[in-house]
Amino acid sequence: MFGAKVEIAAHEKGIDFELVMTPFSQQRGYEPKHPDVLRTNPKRQVPVLIDGNLEIFDSTQIFEYFEDLKPNPALWPAHPRERAMARQLEHCSDEIYFPHIVRLMGLEDTPDDPAAQTARNEAAQYYLRMERVLADREFLAGTYSYADIAFYMAQLFGARKGAPMTGETPNLLAWRERMTARPAVRKVAGAMAGYLASIDNPVPAFLRGLY
Repeated sequence: MFGAKVEIAAHEKGIDFELVMTPFSQQRGYEPKHPDVLRTNPKRQVPVLIDGNLEIFDSTQIFEYFEDLKPNPALWPAHPRERAMARQLEHCSDEIYFPHIVRLMGLEDTPDDPAAQTARNEAAQYYLRMERVLADREFLAGTYSYADIAFYMAQLFGARKGAPMTGETPNLLAWRERMTARPAVRKVAGAMAGYLASIDNPVPAFLRGLY
């Protein structure tokens, strides 16, 4: 998920890059760890970015580097208040919403497990919060931003793991349609959907036209 965030942002910025995929299997996960990941990130996680002698990790930090490297098109709002809101929303997608989806991983076959029920309820409450945020705007912080990229990828995993958005949040569903229509999003999410289909994993309905 976090690598896909960075890939979408790079496409949106028009930044040329070489994408190096790390080994992954359903049985072993991300093994063996890529040597660049091990060297660059003490947490041993993707994504990492290598630009000459600069090596950094964490999707949010890479967002910030992209913004400094290529200010246009801007993916943080111009006004300080909206920019602060966008940064907080991007953080909340990763640190408030997504942990509930992580708790659902491995519980797909036991949806009535109390832990799964709690995680779904918390995700649903977060969707309602974002529904209110979108009441008078097209994107989470007003203009399209890293906050939208972060939450789009997070909710994609929510849909996969049993916490989909519903008709209870029409603003959020319309926002997702706008996001899915963006070429950068279609490119990255479409590749992910194609991979899921190739290993006979369910593909969320909103992605089925992308591969």
